[in-house]
Amino acid sequence: MIMPEQLDYATISEIFHRFHEADPVPVGELDYMNAFTLLVAVALSAQATDKGVNRATAELFKVADTPQKMLDLGEEGLIGHIKTIGLFNSKARHVMKLSRILVDDYGGEVPSSRAALSSLPGVGRKTANVVLNTWFRLPAMAVDTHIFRVSNRTGIARGKDVVAVERSLEDHIPAEYQLNAHHWLILHGRYTCKARRPACPACLIRDLCPYEDKTV
Repeated sequence: MIMPEQLDYATISEIFHRFHEADPVPVGELDYMNAFTLLVAVALSAQATDKGVNRATAELFKVADTPQKMLDLGEEGLIGHIKTIGLFNSKARHVMKLSRILVDDYGGEVPSSRAALSSLPGVGRKTANVVLNTWFRLPAMAVDTHIFRVSNRTGIARGKDVVAVERSLEDHIPAEYQLNAHHWLILHGRYTCKARRPACPACLIRDLCPYEDKTV
């Protein structure tokens, strides 16, 4: 399968204009209360569904919505809340370690730089970018499997790995759309431009998309 070439500026602008018209204020599907609970929710969501994470954190965040409260809860207490999530043991260890670092090194606050966020246990570049974009309102591109697929399939951004796609998105998406681009692309990939059978007949950018294997 040959992926399309990089789209031109006018076409990308029209694509994101349509996304904006259809959903002016897109939001993610993870539940959170503050920067810390968002960070924890995103870290827990690796290899898990947002719905599954939300079910697990509904009660967790009532008792542990700050790094200190998470430390007070303890690792076993945390596991009791998240044991329905895949890899819960390693995720619990990471959450406890990052909570300790936030308390000791950042005064209990979530830092607002990618480098600082990415240095936390269990927090990679994608998680850091989600927090930067969703909480700190920076135009960061958190490239997951959905965004990687949509970007390459449509030609919005081309790249052989997630960092290359991230850079390409930053380079090619018009500035006025960059803040919300992450949410538009992930929702489009999750519900329309799906991996196995994309819902091309219902796609609002079907006429602009050069993907050859469209469904009918």
